[in-house]
Amino acid sequence: MKKHYLHLSAYPCDACDGPVIAGSTAVRENEISKETDIRQVGAICLSCGHRQDKATEPARVRHLLPIAWEPLGATDARHPTAAFVEALNRAELH
Repeated sequence: MKKHYLHLSAYPCDACDGPVIAGSTAVRENEISKETDIRQVGAICLSCGHRQDKATEPARVRHLLPIAWEPLGATDARHPTAAFVEALNRAELH
């Protein structure tokens, strides 16, 4: 059974030292398969809005546990942000 996963990580912003949240999505065909179709959905500082795609040394990246979800329908590849927000909203309901 195919499952979709949302991966989130956090690290300090170079501009203001606030929290940057970065996300990506991936798909697994079954429980033991490797993730495929990995897509970066972006990163943004929650304090100042700076878009910093990776942590700068010596900052340590903190990875949150992946969130699995069952997509309700096909997502529009032209609007990954909308799909990302939709996945977060579904995760909050569970």
